[in-house]
Amino acid sequence: SAANDDGEPGGTAGRPMLEVLRHQDLDGVLATVVRYFGGVKLGAGGLVRAYTDAVAQALLKAEKVPMVRLRTLRCTLPYAQEGLLRREAEKAGAELVEVAHGALVEVTLRLPESAAEGFMASLGESGQGRIGWLAGPEDPLAPAR
Repeated sequence: SAANDDGEPGGTAGRPMLEVLRHQDLDGVLATVVRYFGGVKLGAGGLVRAYTDAVAQALLKAEKVPMVRLRTLRCTLPYAQEGLLRREAEKAGAELVEVAHGALVEVTLRLPESAAEGFMASLGESGQGRIGWLAGPEDPLAPAR
């Protein structure tokens, strides 16, 4: 976390805005305020109020969306196991990203990281060891559904 007063007197803009964000328990948020000089000097206290009020008012109207770390999984499986995988994926709240049919079915799916290990263990058991897991790409951070 960082704060910048960008030309305003020290401690009158960036730090107070950052404290508003911290008070709201927000992380990974950028607050930018543009202030136009209207001819009246506000003084240090007035500047702090102007900047904190601007951020607080914006946060009152903002939709807060929790972010969930997702994990991308790739696997290969026999055609006979595809229905099982699709049912389990739906139960786990996984998103099917890609399904390719060749000698085997290759599936890429994405689900919350917290559910990934249980999902893989469940499929390993119900799939009778016939589901092979492959290395996946980087796991993104995405809004929770």
